[in-house]
Amino acid sequence: MSKYDIIVLGSGPGGYVTAIRASQLGFKTAIIEKENLGGICLNWGCIPTKALLKSAQVFEYLKHAGDYGLTVKDFDKDFDAVIKRSRGVADGMSKGIEFLMKKNKIDVINGFGKLKPGKKVDVDGTEYSADNIIIATGARSRELPSLPQDGKKVIGYREAMSLPKQPKKMIVVGSGAIGVEFAYFYNSMGTEVTVVEYLPNVVPVEDEEVSKQLERSFKKSGIKIMTSAEVTSVDTSGKGVKATVKTKKGEEVLEADIILSAVGIKSNIENIGLEDVGIVIDRDKIIVNDFYQTNIPGYYAIGDVTPGQALAHVASAEGILCVEKLAGQHVEALDYGNIPGCTYCSPEIASVGLTEKQAKEKGLDIKVGKFPFSASGKASAGGNKDGFVKVIFDAKYGEWLGCHMIGAGVTDMIAEAVLGRKLETTGHEVLKAVHPHPTMSEAVMEAVADAYDEVIHL
Repeated sequence: MSKYDIIVLGSGPGGYVTAIRASQLGFKTAIIEKENLGGICLNWGCIPTKALLKSAQVFEYLKHAGDYGLTVKDFDKDFDAVIKRSRGVADGMSKGIEFLMKKNKIDVINGFGKLKPGKKVDVDGTEYSADNIIIATGARSRELPSLPQDGKKVIGYREAMSLPKQPKKMIVVGSGAIGVEFAYFYNSMGTEVTVVEYLPNVVPVEDEEVSKQLERSFKKSGIKIMTSAEVTSVDTSGKGVKATVKTKKGEEVLEADIILSAVGIKSNIENIGLEDVGIVIDRDKIIVNDFYQTNIPGYYAIGDVTPGQALAHVASAEGILCVEKLAGQHVEALDYGNIPGCTYCSPEIASVGLTEKQAKEKGLDIKVGKFPFSASGKASAGGNKDGFVKVIFDAKYGEWLGCHMIGAGVTDMIAEAVLGRKLETTGHEVLKAVHPHPTMSEAVMEAVADAYDEVIHL
């Protein structure tokens, strides 16, 4: 039986990062993966979707070339080529993880791993043991009883990335990050898209003003939005699919070629031996302490199988903290109140901290500032004037409580707010930090100036 210091079960952005950091810290490390290195994120999630969205963005630019004084003739999309490019990007990234495993001398064990008592893992009949086992098995598309996925007419995000033929009509159920990103992609490619959201606002975890702006932008681009709506049943017996949607006005039947179910994720905790070991779970999540120890010594869990935010960067951060703690380093518990969220539709969305509503519900006295990209020179020059930056500060102490952005490239801007909040920056310090002009990022400074009644360009 092979013996290791650390075995990591799952090689997504939580698992492979954990394994690399463990190896860097001197631990003899192995990683177990049943499919492709990189997990869902690199193969069927974060990375290939961004490749699809880039193709959509380029296609949008071509359609609006005249707005930039350019004449482009005889252009069209090749849906198969777009999908092929996305898969090629994913394959390249997965091969990159293979290289990193070899570079860091991490043993890769291919197969389905099942936990055993006594700090062991069975992989398709072969047992391995370790002083510490870290569970990083991730999640998959969640299925609703009223919306069973058949992989053909009712699909999840995985199938949405590799359809053999572009649908003429698509219904997207759920308007979280996955739903709105695919809604934007398929709409840009020419598919007629309807988004059905159960809650009153699209992207419901975001600040309400951000939600309303995205709804306006989507409607302007031709996407139909149905909020406070629920798909109660689907009929796949005909050529396409029919969805019965319950709204405040009554029931409506929508017809489409395909329904994309984007109603959340389900943790991959079945059949991996949790019950055999005695690891406690609650509502689909493995219960862990601040440094990811389960109730059974020597067994840890990180990423989407634990109660924190189901985001790739969260899983990576958790894994690094977990093994650094095991190595005896002094580490601080992760601040889950300062985790950025990013959505890569167009316009992009990025946020961190409290929304205005949440701050008010806490009874805080706040200052709110907002700067529209319509007043930004860089946004005007780039032809991307939709959206804004919104900031929320504590009125008494100047603490940066939240930052919410919607617009072109904002997912690359949110880190300023994350770092500022980590360093306990005040509003006046942000305001006095000179921001370059012309940039999209100076909208952060302008929004802060608006909060303190010092805005210049509005």
